[in-house]
Amino acid sequence: MLFFNISAFYFFYFAAVGIYVIFLPKVLNDIGYSAFDIGLILAVAPLMKFAMPFLFLKHISLNKSMFKKALFLTVIAVALFYITIEHFYIFMLNNAFLAACLSLILPYLEVTTVTVLGKDRYGKARLFGSIGFMIIALVLAKFLSTPFVALHYYLAIVVLTVIFALLLLKNDLEEKLNPISDEVFSFLKYAAFWASIFFMQVSFGSFYNFFTIYELEHGLSLETISYLWAFGVICEILMLYYQAPILKNNLLNIIKFCIGITAFRWLLLYIFPDSLEIVFFTQAIHAFSFALFHSAIVIYLYSLYDNKKLAQQFMFGVGYGLGGFVGALLAGATYGEYLFLFSAIFALFSFIAICFVKKSN
Repeated sequence: MLFFNISAFYFFYFAAVGIYVIFLPKVLNDIGYSAFDIGLILAVAPLMKFAMPFLFLKHISLNKSMFKKALFLTVIAVALFYITIEHFYIFMLNNAFLAACLSLILPYLEVTTVTVLGKDRYGKARLFGSIGFMIIALVLAKFLSTPFVALHYYLAIVVLTVIFALLLLKNDLEEKLNPISDEVFSFLKYAAFWASIFFMQVSFGSFYNFFTIYELEHGLSLETISYLWAFGVICEILMLYYQAPILKNNLLNIIKFCIGITAFRWLLLYIFPDSLEIVFFTQAIHAFSFALFHSAIVIYLYSLYDNKKLAQQFMFGVGYGLGGFVGALLAGATYGEYLFLFSAIFALFSFIAICFVKKSN
């Protein structure tokens, strides 16, 4: 039952992420927002992911009580979309409020999953998030007749996410999740590791924000590109399901391999952007670039710090938050023929940084 609840949480959480990432920009565009306004609104979320963990260094603890508050406030924040979405500044504040709540939920659940399921079963639960993301992309595209349809789906799925998260709290895991420790959380101790996470996500800025446009300009149809996205997610799911034996090896070496092959992936997209076979091959590499890399990072961080939830908060904040934000800005600034060459260079920076991390497991 515990495995089912965790899997269901991931399924609905990332289905909600799918609505936000794939359909919210279209909703805002339909309402009348400019591309610049949409960019500003969407930039708020990664910045909040980065800022929030710093509040927890000394002043706040991400415990069961705080997790519950974040869940209920998330529902309120999404419900407020209905009355704020047509007012730019108020909606931006609403979006920042939502991002702050979400930045607490996933780190808590990631630590819970690794603690209660172990690294052998972590991937099998986490893959349901990828399935949820893919299903909502296919389903909602058929029913998005008016902007508010997406909000209806978003609220309903967020409520389901919260329900399964609350079911997990029935199990008394707090003692396991909060071991007694006098450790002072330090970035400097593992500075190279944090730099590597940051540069890896910066390299993804081109892919997440411009891959579709980039391939359209190189002759691929929108339908073909949608198949490429789906293929990448399928490869990600397969890796999450079968990765357990791989993760029994040295995690630092796994992380290095994932970063190295990601740099190779971006280089291929730069050299052969119009070769369908090679672009499909680069999407297959997503199994390593995202799925295996993410799992290895989560589990490695779990072994580095006693304050495991704060470590996960900073992983999302430094990587997907600050790294995602900077990556999007740089990708926009460098868009053109050399877009993925710059991505390969940032992935190379990530690889160089991880080489300075001393083996600790």
